[in-house]
Amino acid sequence: MKKNYKLFIPCDEAQHVCDKSQYNEATLLEKIKLSIHLIFCKVCQKYVSSNNKLTKAMQEGKAPSCAMEVNEKNSLETMFEKELAKQQSGN
Repeated sequence: MKKNYKLFIPCDEAQHVCDKSQYNEATLLEKIKLSIHLIFCKVCQKYVSSNNKLTKAMQEGKAPSCAMEVNEKNSLETMFEKELAKQQSGN
């Protein structure tokens, strides 16, 4: 099987590598390809910048919490189950 070592990658792949890189999951070759792509692509440069800002905010605890309180979750689950039961009974 022949490996593909092309250095120019499309934007969707660059964004995927950016995401992997934030979690230290990108390989050295992927990081090199991303770096080359970023030299030419302003859109992906902005994507990387936004991703880095979001990651930093999450690590510093400055991002808004999106988690539901336990009682809110239980209430929503109860309402969902009631509505599902109504729909399944045909009412």
